[in-house]
Amino acid sequence: MSDNFTDFDFNSTTQPVAAAVAPDYNFPALIFGILLIIVIIGGNVLVCLSVYMEKALKTTTNYFIVSLAVADLLLAVLVLPLFVYAEFQGGVWSLNMMLCDGLMSMDVMLCTASIFNLCAISVDRFIAVSIPLNYNRKHVDQRQIILLSGTWLIALAVASPVMLGINNIPHRDTTECKLEDDNYVVYSSVCSFFIPCPIMLLLYFGMFQGLKRWEEARKAKLRNSIQTCRKLQHAAAAAAMPTSGTIPGPLPMPLPRIIERDLAQARLGLEDTDDYLQPDCPPFPSAYRERISSVPSISYQQQPPQKRKRAKINGRERKAMRVLPVVVGCFLFCWTPFFVVHTTRALCATCYIPQALISTVTWLGYVNSALNPIIYTVFNTEFRKFFKKSLHSFSCC
Repeated sequence: MSDNFTDFDFNSTTQPVAAAVAPDYNFPALIFGILLIIVIIGGNVLVCLSVYMEKALKTTTNYFIVSLAVADLLLAVLVLPLFVYAEFQGGVWSLNMMLCDGLMSMDVMLCTASIFNLCAISVDRFIAVSIPLNYNRKHVDQRQIILLSGTWLIALAVASPVMLGINNIPHRDTTECKLEDDNYVVYSSVCSFFIPCPIMLLLYFGMFQGLKRWEEARKAKLRNSIQTCRKLQHAAAAAAMPTSGTIPGPLPMPLPRIIERDLAQARLGLEDTDDYLQPDCPPFPSAYRERISSVPSISYQQQPPQKRKRAKINGRERKAMRVLPVVVGCFLFCWTPFFVVHTTRALCATCYIPQALISTVTWLGYVNSALNPIIYTVFNTEFRKFFKKSLHSFSCC
């Protein structure tokens, strides 16, 4: 009885104090927050719709991007409205503390889900480059389902202490909504940021090293194939021509279809301008035209489909790989200050950290949820086409 009475007396004395403080309304934060919510919801909804509706975007990498977009959407719906309201009130929390604990739970879980989605993407891309023959590019297989599920389960596990009441301590300041346990702040920061980020960066470094080796090997193979084919064609042309006649030059016969196909893939996929990737094939001289039918053609016997399985990374996947480092770089730029500031605040009780700095790094972290759709629009042609088409249809309505 006495404990309950004491709690009631504490609340009854603190609530009037909070109510007596006139809030300093922050209208710029309200306007910016509303615009940010609209941009995050609109952009990430377009990302999800584009992958759902466009066949060209139905790749395994984009399914991970959809999972990241879902995390950003939930952040805009469940976290940002309450955060913007508190910022509008001058940083003073005037709502129920259970709502505050729910806000903290969702904030930790969705932030963790975002970074672990990026980590899962890096694992998936590393496997695609390192073990391409065992990688399923057309459908989401068991490994990718495990990665997607593990991402959200880990995020839920990191946020579970807040859901179980670690934030509900006695005599807490009801005018401020924050994580109350400094040990948990350090724990969640390490699990959500300081451990997965180095792993993610190492995987991307290994992925791009592997991609570089793959491209170099493909260029060398293509160059050798073209040179060998040209030698065979010139030899065939020399055998077909009369020995007494004058030959104006080597006969630039068309390349076999299998070489032309690889050459076309190299032009579209590697996007290089090397001479050997774009050989000049001038028209046949007039001296050759009369005897062109006598030149023997060179044919290649195709192997059965089960024996032609090759380690290939198509141009669309390569473009996706080049977008992902930009996404990761923006994520690190936006969230690193947040985790550094809050971890320092938890570890150093005597350190003075201005409230304005805490608010700024928090806003910067939330801005990241609006950047990803913009990055896709700038760097990915398929996303950009769908976004333009959707925005045009919306404006016409």
